Amino acid sequence: MFTGKFWGLGILLTGLCGCSGAHSLQSPPPSDASIMHQSDRGDGTYRNPILHIDYSDPDVVAVGNDYYMTASSFNSAPGLPVLHSTDLVNWTLINYALPVQVPADHYARPQHGNGVWAPNIRYHNEKFWIFYPDPDFGIYVVTADDPAGTWSEPKRILAGKGLIDPTPLWDDDGNAWLLHGWAKSRAGFNNVLSLRKMAADTSWVSEEYQHIVDGHALPGYRTLEGPKFYKRNGYYYIFAPAGGVETGWQSVFRSKNIAGPYESRVVMAQGNTLINGPHQGAWIHTAQNEDWFIHFQSRKAYGRIVHLQPLAWQDDWPVIGNDADKDGVGEPVYVHQKPKSSKPGAVKAQPTTDEFNDQRYGLQWQWNANQQDNWFSWETKSHIRLHAQMKMPETGNNLWMTPNLMLQKLPAQQFQVRMRMTVPSNMFALESGLLLFGEDYAWVGVKAINGAPHLVYVQCRNARTGCDESVHDYGPVKHETIEFRYIMASDSTAVFGYRYDDTEPFTVVGEQFIARRGRWVGAKTGIFAVTNPLIKVDAGSQNYVYVDYVRFIPMHRK
Repeated sequence: MFTGKFWGLGILLTGLCGCSGAHSLQSPPPSDASIMHQSDRGDGTYRNPILHIDYSDPDVVAVGNDYYMTASSFNSAPGLPVLHSTDLVNWTLINYALPVQVPADHYARPQHGNGVWAPNIRYHNEKFWIFYPDPDFGIYVVTADDPAGTWSEPKRILAGKGLIDPTPLWDDDGNAWLLHGWAKSRAGFNNVLSLRKMAADTSWVSEEYQHIVDGHALPGYRTLEGPKFYKRNGYYYIFAPAGGVETGWQSVFRSKNIAGPYESRVVMAQGNTLINGPHQGAWIHTAQNEDWFIHFQSRKAYGRIVHLQPLAWQDDWPVIGNDADKDGVGEPVYVHQKPKSSKPGAVKAQPTTDEFNDQRYGLQWQWNANQQDNWFSWETKSHIRLHAQMKMPETGNNLWMTPNLMLQKLPAQQFQVRMRMTVPSNMFALESGLLLFGEDYAWVGVKAINGAPHLVYVQCRNARTGCDESVHDYGPVKHETIEFRYIMASDSTAVFGYRYDDTEPFTVVGEQFIARRGRWVGAKTGIFAVTNPLIKVDAGSQNYVYVDYVRFIPMHRK
């Protein structure tokens, strides 16, 4: 723990990061991490969701007895998370396929809701492929021999606005195809799926396309999107959700001809369950000859959490979930027998807690924009030093457009998180703390007031559309080292607090805060250091803080 020697004139920078990318510094999850959410019940069954984490638009590929998942990552950097499992229930975050969002200059500033939309992961020709869309720039591909290793630089294979949700199909006759949807916000239309020819190595994609599924021709259909393209028993199948993320359903389309016409059927809907909008995911056929479907559920502040459903084939149609009334439309299951596996996975703890040891930070962290090396450094082996960056006042005096927010997804429905930091005494413009971030956000920490650090609780509502922070001042900081905390309840409400000594109870600050999701993403936990552009910084000011740890503590119901 730091002492008062870091107050005053400061110290010489001895461990500045010389890396070119953030994740050369990352460490694997700590082996003693607490399990925040456990799906595996330990008796051969599992409980949904399998991941109570915002992995939006999940897609999965099976390679032998191993499974690999990716998901939308929007503006967060690095992007395209890669997770691994051997049983479809227990997952480990192992990598990111997109260390830097491209175009890099464009994503040097936050682009909330933009960036990586629904991706598709495939294994073809002894290589892993991820096709992903950027609705403002086009469709990209990255590849790897090992999903835990280095992925290729993103290659744009189709330029254009509004092209989303690409899914490839390498056919038995050697032809290759690309199917995709459309974003109305960019293209001016949606609710249709379009087919293009492409080269098997993606070196060429046709500019010409054909709408092969038209949601406008189907009663009640809206927002048909997120297709996944498969072939089975001579049929071409398109798994695609419709109806929107909050209230939609999962449809499947099939045809003997790749260009159609396609028959349609709803194969899973909410029914009498509490699992709303069950759709958009991946069909997985396992080496044990079982079939499963992974999808998301939209849970507001918690984001789009991941569920696993059994899948059965009837007359060459899939039925997903539990079809109690035998009408061909399944409902999501809450509890089910686990998939058969030749190497069952151990119960996994998702990475959350970070002690910042050995000059590394964990894979769970993502930045609000492409990371820059001057945002942090390592002065010791047990603390990360956050260097304050200028607040971007485009949406008011708030953090919404601040790129150097260090963020991670909420790991469970209820939990506690603590962060300990050391602050300099001569800080003239610094603001730093423990953050619960979304379109509404709150943080507890320190803020320079009249040239001295004060303990504050801060709220901001409607940050995306413009707001100024509301600051509650609790007076000058009494000690250089402070521990901050918030507790998240199961209704996504949070209470913040602080203490100077870990033998003391926490002092509650502010008011109960209702977490709110971000732009297409759930709320996130974060740490940060910024300076106020309206305050002139004194030459002797120390605009940095040391963060000792961020610790997540499970709060399971008894």
